[in-house]
Amino acid sequence: MSDKPKVATVWLESCAGCHMSFLDIDERIVNLLSQVELTASPVTDIKDIPEVTLGIIDGGIGNEEELHIAQELRKKCKILMVMGDCAVFGGINTMRNSLTPEQVLKGAYADGATPTTVNPSGKLPGEDIPKLLPQANAVDRYVNVDVYVPGCPPDADAIYYALSEILAGRIPVKIPADMTRYD
Repeated sequence: MSDKPKVATVWLESCAGCHMSFLDIDERIVNLLSQVELTASPVTDIKDIPEVTLGIIDGGIGNEEELHIAQELRKKCKILMVMGDCAVFGGINTMRNSLTPEQVLKGAYADGATPTTVNPSGKLPGEDIPKLLPQANAVDRYVNVDVYVPGCPPDADAIYYALSEILAGRIPVKIPADMTRYD
């Protein structure tokens, strides 16, 4: 049994760019990972979220499954950090908010809105995908957040700074502006 802080990270409604930026911490990741016990990540098969010191969410919330995951992680972590503009502000996912969930599904699956959609019967998905919420939103619209790391994706230095501060027992109030890029 390890006495290191436990960390769980999930990726919700997003492109995975934030987790790629986390990997861009490069060799500093070895130092970070030596200080924590990584209990869950997007590459593990998470059935139940364990009790952790730090929970990290990348991505916004747009369906019932994502909402459930965010609520469960919030219940089971002492500190919740969100990273990336989708988690912090809602991001590009909120572009669907002027439509109803039904219009979104019809446009994606039945109207041939995407060149790769092959659905000649026009059948909409049912229970095989999580039910869409009326709107996609930032994580703090549904659960309390302790640390925000904005950026699309956030700069690796900003993520490293936030994690280093948390591991040192401090909650970063503001990520230095020169560590957040908006290219």
